[in-house]
Amino acid sequence: MPGPSPGLRRALLGLWAALGLGLFGLSAVSQEPFWADLQPRVAFVERGGSLWLNCSTNCPRPERGGLETSLRRNGTQRGLRWLARQLVDIREPETQPVCFFRCARRTLQARGLIRTFQRPDRVELMPLPPWQPVGENFTLSCRVPGAGPRASLTLTLLRGAQELIRRSFAGEPPRARGAVLTATVLARREDHGANFSCRAELDLRPHGLGLFENSSAPRELRTFSLSPDPPRLAAPRLLEVGSERPVSCSLDGLFPASEARVYLALGDQNLSPDVTLEGDAFVATATATASAEQEGARQLVCNVTLGGENRETRENVTIYSFPAPLLTLSEPSVSEGQMVTVTCAAGAQALVTLEGVPAAVPGQPAQLQLNATENDDRRSFFCDATLDVDGETLIKNRSAELRVLYAPRLDDSDCPRSWTWPEGPEQTLRCEARGNPEPSVHCARSDGGAVLALGLLGPVTRALSGTYRCKAANDQGEAVKNVTLTVEYAPALDSVGCPERITWLEGTEASLSCVAHGVPPPDVICVRSGELGAVIEGLLRVAREHAGTYRCEATNPRGSAAKNVAVTVEYGPRFEEPSCPSNWTWVEGSGRLFSCEVDGKPQPSVKCVGSGGATEGVLLPLAPPDPSPRAPRIPRVLAPGIYVCNATNRHGSVAKTVVVSAESPPEMDESTCPSHQTWLEGAEASALACAARGRPSPGVRCSREGIPWPEQQRVSREDAGTYHCVATNAHGTDSRTVTVGVEYRPVVAELAASPPGGVRPGGNFTLTCRAEAWPPAQISWRAPPGALNIGLSSNNSTLSVAGAMGSHGGEYECAATNAHGRHARRITVRVAGPWLWVAVGGAAGGAALLAAGAGLAFYVQSTACKKGEYNVQEAESSGEAVCLNGAGGGAGGAAGAESGPEAAGGAAESPAEGEVFAIQLTSA
Repeated sequence: MPGPSPGLRRALLGLWAALGLGLFGLSAVSQEPFWADLQPRVAFVERGGSLWLNCSTNCPRPERGGLETSLRRNGTQRGLRWLARQLVDIREPETQPVCFFRCARRTLQARGLIRTFQRPDRVELMPLPPWQPVGENFTLSCRVPGAGPRASLTLTLLRGAQELIRRSFAGEPPRARGAVLTATVLARREDHGANFSCRAELDLRPHGLGLFENSSAPRELRTFSLSPDPPRLAAPRLLEVGSERPVSCSLDGLFPASEARVYLALGDQNLSPDVTLEGDAFVATATATASAEQEGARQLVCNVTLGGENRETRENVTIYSFPAPLLTLSEPSVSEGQMVTVTCAAGAQALVTLEGVPAAVPGQPAQLQLNATENDDRRSFFCDATLDVDGETLIKNRSAELRVLYAPRLDDSDCPRSWTWPEGPEQTLRCEARGNPEPSVHCARSDGGAVLALGLLGPVTRALSGTYRCKAANDQGEAVKNVTLTVEYAPALDSVGCPERITWLEGTEASLSCVAHGVPPPDVICVRSGELGAVIEGLLRVAREHAGTYRCEATNPRGSAAKNVAVTVEYGPRFEEPSCPSNWTWVEGSGRLFSCEVDGKPQPSVKCVGSGGATEGVLLPLAPPDPSPRAPRIPRVLAPGIYVCNATNRHGSVAKTVVVSAESPPEMDESTCPSHQTWLEGAEASALACAARGRPSPGVRCSREGIPWPEQQRVSREDAGTYHCVATNAHGTDSRTVTVGVEYRPVVAELAASPPGGVRPGGNFTLTCRAEAWPPAQISWRAPPGALNIGLSSNNSTLSVAGAMGSHGGEYECAATNAHGRHARRITVRVAGPWLWVAVGGAAGGAALLAAGAGLAFYVQSTACKKGEYNVQEAESSGEAVCLNGAGGGAGGAAGAESGPEAAGGAAESPAEGEVFAIQLTSA
């Protein structure tokens, strides 16, 4: 047996939960009221579906209970306080089942609500008209039978994917099912071929179900537009039997034109037209052929059908029979002088006319007789026939040609006696003769020479010129004629008759002759280029201005030829002062040579040779008239003097005297303007030692930073610096930069002790000496006798003592010396303290011994310094002072001495006396 359905399981679960709550409530509160419950209270079931309902109560012992409904039941399950029943094939739109129980003489009830829904399985769009006129309304109707509930239904009418109308049926009664949506739509041209459809949507999502959709099958709409005007017929009003004529039918304002059907007929004959579409118009063309059976009045019909409507046009066409007239000659070809009869005939109803003369009555022929002459050859005879058809006169004609045989004739019009042709282009040479049969023509020179190729296209050359005998012949006779042929050609100027270059000699007589070839003989005119209207004619007295280019032009009716003729006028050499000066100055280093240009044609050769003195026989280099890579070498030295220049060409020679002088631009170097110069301060001021070589003698100006040389009496230190000297003469400038240094005597500008107030025994002190001098001064010191362990800086400017003793007290002298003098200053250093007296009492003997030893050592060292015998390495290793460069005080020392008391109480400067030694310490 199959297990319970999911709905039944849910109902049982709810039932047991209700019973459990009821028992709990009964035990907890015995006075709680009883109730009945129905699950589910509200349900949506698809039409024809099934549903389990659970009916329960909290009554502990209900007397009886049940479930009332009109729906079909399939199964029931019971318990003490519950009942579950399955309802099947539910089709009612809405039912209300009732759950009831009898408890304590009371009836407990619970009502439920079951609603059914039906999917939109059928969506129907009503059929559309087969053809719908554009601009008129049509109806769209959509029907969805049975689908519901209607309140959840939405219908949409669509054109393709475009929504036209959308309607929701919300608010309809719950039991309402099915829906219909109708709309009126205006037909448009764009709607032709469009698909219309209907879409239904059943939205049960608010009830916990889904959205159900369905659409109808699409229906295609065909729209059309047909003009109210009838078609236009284009056809002949008359149609001859056996002839074919085009007919056409056209109509505008059709849509869609491709759907139109065209019927075109002549009487009972369908013409099967070819239809051509052009937008909303068509043109139907056909060929109408008339037969003898159709002779008479017939109707031409054009019928156009579109969308169930049609437009028609009819026109009358008359079909007739009219054969062409018959024209005959008694003899089509006769000899000159024979008689010829011409006859013209036509149908019974036609009136014929021969050569403008009509027949007496319709249906009778017309005749003409003539005696044939030369003028009748190839004469055409015309026969006209007329016929009246439906009020219109028709005309047909026929012609015939008569041939008359006669002897040849050579007329001047067809074979002129004189021919003139241009040379070059191909010509067809014609000499035509009249005659029947056609005569043959032959033209040859009388001397038996060239033969003309008559009637053939060929080139015309000068060789064809001459007189020819032309003969025309046929079987009727012959004719003879003399013809002269002249070939004309354009002028030509060659080098023989008109040379490209002509040379004349100045002062002679000459003429510019230029002969041209051509037929007819050309006229030649020569004009100088650039001078309009200046025609050269006759003999000329040749002058230089006649030289130049002339344009010679030869002209005849066949064309023209032009040629440039260069006329050169030659003459002897001649010197001109501007181009070959009598006085010339050569500038050394300029790279220039003497330029002596001589006027003459052809160009004269020039040579300049020295005459007398140092230049005798010396060749003066000349600048070439035109720059060339093989120019003469430029000399570094050129001898001034007098030179004679000779110019020569084939028409003579000429001489000229030239005076040459030599000059040079300024030049300064280290020898004339040293780049480094030294002055002494206080000396008398003078100009810089700066000169320059050059001719003429250059002037030299020196300035410092653009400021001219100052006017002063003595040299000062401010005069040191860089000077710019410029030398100038007529041929240029030269410059040089000069550095000036100013030297001066030494001065000890500062001598100071540190500390300034004296020093205790065992303490340290330093003496500093600063000197001003140029070149830099050498510093030397003189210390008190017996002062040991003295240290000096590398440049001797600082003297230092570590662990001062009494022997270090006394006068110290600092001296500064350079090449321009010496200057010295003195300072006194005192070494004293309270502890000294105690030390004196305890070691008087040792002090005496030490003093004696120190004095002896100082004496020995001083003496060694004077003699240059002191060992410097011993001084470095012992840290003792070294005496260097001993110098006698003398007058120089005394003159540079300077004295004055020191500001500090413990040290004072004193004048320098006696001998001074330089003391220097060197590090190991």
